[in-house]
Amino acid sequence: MPRNEYQSQLAELREDVVAMSETVADRLEMGLTALETNDKELARTVIEGDDEINQLYLDLEKQCTDLIALQQPVAGDLRFIAASFKIITDLERIADLATNLGEYAEAADDDVFPSVDIQGLGEVTLEMLADSMAAYADEDRELCYAVNDRDDELDTECEIASDTVVRELIEGEEMADEEIETFMEDVSRLLLTIRDLERIGDHTVNIAARALYMIDNNDELIY
Repeated sequence: MPRNEYQSQLAELREDVVAMSETVADRLEMGLTALETNDKELARTVIEGDDEINQLYLDLEKQCTDLIALQQPVAGDLRFIAASFKIITDLERIADLATNLGEYAEAADDDVFPSVDIQGLGEVTLEMLADSMAAYADEDRELCYAVNDRDDELDTECEIASDTVVRELIEGEEMADEEIETFMEDVSRLLLTIRDLERIGDHTVNIAARALYMIDNNDELIY
């Protein structure tokens, strides 16, 4: 295969991975909006859209494996393709977690703990996703470290949010027996939402770590 065509395929892979990330970010934002507005129709759209993400993943997986099998890349090109493959795996998992948010929104009746800023946590994860993908697209090593550092802040904010739920649960008013089961289901969904947002942050760190490895052959952030 001519060198120009090979380089074009590498560039196309990068563009397609970034495009997948934009679709995943849209689904995450939709899931957060569905939670905030109690929009059941939007929640269903997020849930039903997971198949599209899965197909994007499979298509990109084939691009990566074909490039390795047919071109036998070495050095920087091989790191780029390997990083792209790992990144689409993290993107697919972020999409799964966004689907979880849609399912929580579909099942929830109302906001049981308005003092917990789910939307604020969600905005942080969206920003971390955007920054990690910019690190990949632009080969920006500084952004890789910035995403990693911000994850510590997100973990702390998620821990505070979970502690707030538990504290308010303990201090809450007594309820009739028939109300307790529904309330506890809402509490469980809220704690799962916080956990899933924290996990999304972890996946963005994985993306940043793979981008750093791709750029500098540096595995410092991979764990």
